[in-house]
This record gives sequence, C-alpha cells and structure tokens, in this order.
Amino acid sequence: MAQEIERKFLVKGDFKADSFKATRITQGYLSSVPERTVRVRVKGEKGYITIKGKGNDSGASRYEWEKEIPVDEVKELLKLCEPGIIDKTRYLVKAGEHTFEVDEFYGENEGLVMAEVELKDENENFIKPAWLGEEVTGDVKYYNSMLMKHPYTKW
Repeated sequence: MAQEIERKFLVKGDFKADSFKATRITQGYLSSVPERTVRVRVKGEKGYITIKGKGNDSGASRYEWEKEIPVDEVKELLKLCEPGIIDKTRYLVKAGEHTFEVDEFYGENEGLVMAEVELKDENENFIKPAWLGEEVTGDVKYYNSMLMKHPYTKW
C-alpha cells in the first residue's frame, strides 16, 4: 500500500532525444469508477494489476496498489475489461533528481503526449524541462481511465 503523489503535464516539445528507455504499454480497466480504478496492463514483457483510489482535492495524491501477474493472465483479464484499450509508449526522461514518465498515445488517443513526475510531497521542487507544457494535474479528462471512454481524438 502506498500513497502516490504525481503531477501531470502536457508535452509541447521534443523529449525523445533525452529519453533513456522506451516501453510499449497496453492496458484496460476492469473498473473505472473514481473511488476504485482497477487496471490490468502489459508493460514490455511483464503483466500487472493495479488498484488506485480516488485522488485528493488537488488530484496529485491517491492510494495505489500494484502486483505483478503473468502476462497470459493479463490477456485473459483484458477480455473482461470495459470497452476501450489504452495503447502507448512510455519514455523515461531524467531531469535533475527526478525521472519523468512521458506517454505517447496511439489509436483513438493519437496525438496526445503527457508527462508525469512522481514526488515525495505535493510541494516538492523539480526541474521543468523545456518540452514540458501546461499542467493538467487533477484534470480527470486526462486520466487514462477517462481516455478509454472519451478518447483524445474525439474532443
């Protein structure tokens, strides 16, 4: 059990030259209600099930539990998921003491690129790279669980 604190931003410039790792992610949602989001994903060669609680008032902090499970089990669970699959590549980009996770989306969310940075507390300072755009922390339309229902290309 852990409290996850992260801030989320749109990406407005080229970050790929600074990336040190890229991983393809496919995920679906068994439950997308804000009080308990249940996600299954294949991330590279591994499978995971993740449960997230509702965010706090700022949207930056929420409960998260994650467990690695076999990829074949994820593929079975994806058949039970709500309609809409999230397909993206996650790039890791170091900036000072922090590593940004930058997601480039495909399919119905093509054209959307978002970065998030995990923090120890909500007011922690961090370096903002030049490619970082508008902050969208707490804006539910950018949650992956909402992007599967209301894809970026349909806004």
